[in-house]
Amino acid sequence: MSSIELVADFGHQVTGVTVAEDGRIFVNFPRWTEDTEVSVAELKGGQVRPYPDAAWNAWRNAKKDEVTPHDHWVCVQSVVADQRGSLWVLDPAAPAQAHLVSGGAKLVRIDLATDKVTQTIAFDEDAAPQGSYLNDVRFSNDGKTAYITDSGVRGALVVVDIASGKAARVLDGHPSTQMKKGLNVTADGKVLRRPDGRGVEFSADGIELSGDGKYLYWQAIKGDELYRIPTAALTGPGFDGEDIGSQVEPYGKNGVNDGLLIARGTERMYLTSVQDNAIKVRDLAEGPSAQPRIVVQDERLRWPDTFGQGPDGTIYVTTSHIQDSAFFKPDAPAALPTQLWKVVL
Repeated sequence: MSSIELVADFGHQVTGVTVAEDGRIFVNFPRWTEDTEVSVAELKGGQVRPYPDAAWNAWRNAKKDEVTPHDHWVCVQSVVADQRGSLWVLDPAAPAQAHLVSGGAKLVRIDLATDKVTQTIAFDEDAAPQGSYLNDVRFSNDGKTAYITDSGVRGALVVVDIASGKAARVLDGHPSTQMKKGLNVTADGKVLRRPDGRGVEFSADGIELSGDGKYLYWQAIKGDELYRIPTAALTGPGFDGEDIGSQVEPYGKNGVNDGLLIARGTERMYLTSVQDNAIKVRDLAEGPSAQPRIVVQDERLRWPDTFGQGPDGTIYVTTSHIQDSAFFKPDAPAALPTQLWKVVL
């Protein structure tokens, strides 16, 4: 059995983590149950430094009329280093996972050599309609295409042509991108429910590309099935508006999971098993029948959320404590203590 080592403690709810090719670590803090002061940060010496600068982190919900949403972080859900010298920031722009701020949904590229924003891809209502919550992103091996999950009320995938900035919403409403009816997400042995009776309601969330870039994998958090589709279907007929639902392939039972990671140079898929306070792994080479097995189980893994992998192969994981948040515990503090861990395999 493997173990975890603490890398950093945070005073806010963390979700995303990524590690650049030079070893720099970046994290993000969505505006879910509080108006956090820092949305995107570089981790230095265990401390967070607003990234790329304080100006981009200057949005405040209470002062939203004073700050433009297109050039500020509104509610960031994911950060991904593309291993090509850039950090990408995915901003669904929906504080508290509620109303989407007009003009705020975007994918932003930052040049890691200069720490300057070099590209902003804004999403219109066709790609990110009201009720959407763009969740996580992966990039094709040639760097030309981005693939995004939408975990909002109506799940979908979004395919983005990086050069033109054009985006296409695909598999919108397809069973593979939706919440599974009748499935309840549990924590500490009990079904998670909000005060109004609603449970965990996240559609397509975890996402990962195969090492050769030929397949995209995803699953809903309120779901237990892994799905995949050839990327050629997404960038070809899917991007052109054709129905590609028939090319979606169920790829076995994962159970309830949030983040996915295919370890570099392998066919091992790691899973953040939120119900079990655990990280699991399955061998994709074994096909849909592969059974996930526990790698590490630890009570400190309170909603293991997102993976990042360093250039030396080290795997990192955030714990976002969703089950401890004000969504499900009205008396919980707005600012949750959360963590970043190193997985010692």
